[in-house]
Order: sequence, then structure tokens, then C-alpha cells
Amino acid sequence: MSNGPATTIIKPTDLRGILKYVPRFQGQIFVIALDGSIVADENFSNLLIDIAVLRSLGIKLVLVHGISQQIEELSAARKVPITDSHGTGVTDAATLDLAIRASARVSHLILEGLTQNGLKCAITNAVRSVPVGIIKGVDQQFTGRVDRIDKEFILHLISADIVPILSPIGFAPDGHSLRINSDLLAAEFAEVLHASKIIYLAPLSGLAISGELRREISVETLRDLLKEHPETIGAEGHSKAVHAVKAIETGTSRVHLLDGRVFDGLLNEIFSNEGVGTLIYGNDYQQIRKATRRDVRHIYNLTRNAVKREELIYRTQQAIEKNIDQFFVFEIDENLIASVSLTTYPEKPELAEIGSLYVLPFYQNRGIGRKMVNYACMVAKERGATTALALSTQSFTFFISSCGFTEADKTVLPESRLKGYEESGRNSKILVKPLA
Repeated sequence: MSNGPATTIIKPTDLRGILKYVPRFQGQIFVIALDGSIVADENFSNLLIDIAVLRSLGIKLVLVHGISQQIEELSAARKVPITDSHGTGVTDAATLDLAIRASARVSHLILEGLTQNGLKCAITNAVRSVPVGIIKGVDQQFTGRVDRIDKEFILHLISADIVPILSPIGFAPDGHSLRINSDLLAAEFAEVLHASKIIYLAPLSGLAISGELRREISVETLRDLLKEHPETIGAEGHSKAVHAVKAIETGTSRVHLLDGRVFDGLLNEIFSNEGVGTLIYGNDYQQIRKATRRDVRHIYNLTRNAVKREELIYRTQQAIEKNIDQFFVFEIDENLIASVSLTTYPEKPELAEIGSLYVLPFYQNRGIGRKMVNYACMVAKERGATTALALSTQSFTFFISSCGFTEADKTVLPESRLKGYEESGRNSKILVKPLA
């Protein structure tokens, strides 16, 4: 174990708590970014076991690594001066040479460790880069920025149960190497792959603001601090804070920064509400809004295919318009890609029904359906309901495994709803969830 941080251990009794997260995370992509110093730490072998656990639970992983410590060690050992070790300043030819050597060594250590844990993995050349160029009159030489990521290549590896390993070395159009900052690289991959999380593993307990460790912080607050009071953010976490904001602004909902030297820290951060590092989070519901009359035709068209497959009950455009105040929609670039409705019953005000849930196929498996349900539950609770109700013929496993609903019998239905339920003949499963 390392000397600095205290250990945090998951007890066998916590396994039930872990299991409740599994349906939520299965099939999602996590980008795990390891600082070079974490690869060199004694806890690295334990981290690889934790990574194997995540993979065994059906979570798709992409590993990005840094090399700052290794470059500095090579510089000292070979007595070769370097211009920058982080990939954010000038990279001269000598520094690039050490970066390539350090990168090969670190990538191999990760490859070796994952192999020992029974995982298939591959070091890739999926990053196309171009020189940063001249900034404020200074030629950055061999420092690069990401120009393009070979998304199909990476997704092909992931679909074949292969863990991609990405080094902070990109390749220019002519095939020559360029040095890239690994924090930036992680954010770029998260955007392209629609990752749900970035996990930065560094020799830090988390993100310090004015010297005080923050366990969680919203992206809005962090963005404002970076813009107006950058001096309040510790120098060690500044790069990760900048790229966390970039990642969340481009679609990643959660970024974690934690100490990679803590035993079981990775699992504790992911599978507990408290965590052990800092969570930087976006507004999960900023793309959800109340539907308006101009959305009627779009909602009708959005749900039409689901009606044909008997996933949803048929509603005419007139019926949707009449009850448009019950609908909420998820909007991307002014296009509706998901809908949900929320209905209350005067005779049973403690109950609120969630219905008409549909997400366009292209956007499925990105957590949008769960966001819509959670948002509807939040609104229902604000309106005084204590129980959420859902009726489903084909999506009941989603409501149970991903949204925390349980099966009930028809006695929970309000009288007006019970009549419609029996007359429909659909024999939908009746599901409920307490809104504690």
C-alpha cells in the first residue's frame, strides 16, 4: 500500500448495495484515465483487478493513460532536459522521444496487467492529431491536439469484448507522432463514444476548491470558478477540472476525480452514493421540457412505431393535444427524441401514472429512458404524489431493473383507470414505485 491515503474497503455485506447499480451501468461506456504516477504506484495491481470486476459486470471500458512521471524519470536518468512533461506546453524533439519511450512502457504495463486478469485488450492507433501550432508567438512544436478519433475502430474492439488502451501519443496525417495531454484525450473519447462517465485516477483525494476538498460540485459552479476565480482551484486538479467541464458540456453526465492509490477506491466511488473522491455532475434534466401544442404532431410521429409494435397504447393527435399538459419531451438540437406522460387521478391523488415512454432507437441504451422516468417521478413527487404507477406490456423489465419499480396487482389502480385497464384486454403488468 502507498503511505499517503487511507484505505477504504468494501465489505461483503455491501454486495447488495453494489448489485443495485449493475442494471443501471450495464452496457454503458466508462472512460478510465490513469495518471502515469498511478500506473507506477503499488496499488496499480489492485486497480487492474477492480477494472476486471467492472468489465465482468457488463460495463464497457476504455483506458487512457498519462506518462508525466515516466517522462520526468527518463529525463533525470538520461540527463536529457525536457520542455514539458504534461503535453500542455512546448514539446521539443528530445521530449517527444522520451514521451514515445515512456508511452510504450506504460501501455505495456497496462497490457500485461489486464492480461494477467483475464481481459482481452489492445493498444491502438485510433487517435489522429495535428500540431497545436503557434500560441502567443511560441511554436509548440510536437505538441498535438485531437483532430479525429477512429470511432468505428474503437467500437469494434469494444463489441468484441476487447478493452482499448489509448496512449497520449497521436498520429499526424503523415504518420509522425505528436504528444497529447491525457486529460484532454479522455474528454475527447468520452464525447465521441457517448460515454456516461469519465473517471480520472490521480494522486489526489479529489478536487480542492480554496484548499477545501469538495465531494461533489455542479458543472455550472465549476465553470464559473474556472472563469472568474481560477486561483481557487488547486494546480494539481486544474487540468482535470477544465476537461471535466468540456466533457459534461459535450454529453458526459458524470466525471469523477479520485485517488488511484486508495485500495478499493474505484469500486467505492462507482458503487456508493457517498464515493471517495469528487463527483462533477451536469444537469441530467436540462434537455427535458414540458410539451407544448406545437409538439403534438412530433409526439404522435415519435410514438407511432411503438404503437404498431403494441408497446404503447394508440392515441390520436386529438387525444395527445387534449392532454398535452401531461407530456414531457427530451430535445436534442431542437429535435424531439423521447417522450413521457404523467397522469394524476383526482380520486387517488397520492398516485401518478407514468406512460407514453418512448425513445428513438438511435438514442436508446444511453440512459435517456431512465432520465425521463426519473424526471416524471420527480415532478409527481413535487405535485404531492407518494407512489408512481406504470403499466407495461413489453418494457416492464426496464421499469423493474433500471428504474426500481416492483410488480403490483390491479387493486392499486384508481377506479377510472381500472375500467380502462380491463376493457383494453392488453393485460399489462402493473408496476409501482414509492416516491420517498
